[in-house]
Amino acid sequence: EDDRRKSIFVTRFPGDVQASQLDDLREEATAIIRSAQPGDEVLMVLESGGGTVTGYGLAAGQLKRFKEKGMKLTICVEQVAASGGYMMCCVADRIVASPFAVLGSIGVISDIPNVYERLKKEGIEFQTITAGKYKRTITPTKKITKEDVEKSKDDINDILQ
Repeated sequence: EDDRRKSIFVTRFPGDVQASQLDDLREEATAIIRSAQPGDEVLMVLESGGGTVTGYGLAAGQLKRFKEKGMKLTICVEQVAASGGYMMCCVADRIVASPFAVLGSIGVISDIPNVYERLKKEGIEFQTITAGKYKRTITPTKKITKEDVEKSKDDINDILQ
């Protein structure tokens, strides 16, 4: 009979736009997994408005390591877990949030300023040479076509899926 009391490992993820805390999370996850015994759990205090798809995708992947070890994961949100932060929450067995916390949604955006008309007005023509039809769809220096916008929307939707 196992009389051992289970442990709850507590960690924090104060995420920024780049998910620059990823290396710390990876090291903490490794240490927890190496120390954990059957029945142990992880509690993460998460605060993040989200950020890069790659950074937060990798962070969610670190949380999946706990699940693969058979550990229960609870994520606590005091203020905000949006976009990539919410994606991390979706890995958890349980989400505990303060009544005024902002949770969700997951989305992808792309902002690119366009100065094509201003350059044209100044008599400046900008040439871009590419290999491949969709190598550069929307750039700051070329006239944006309907096809460019549709391709960019398709790309953003693919990332979201």
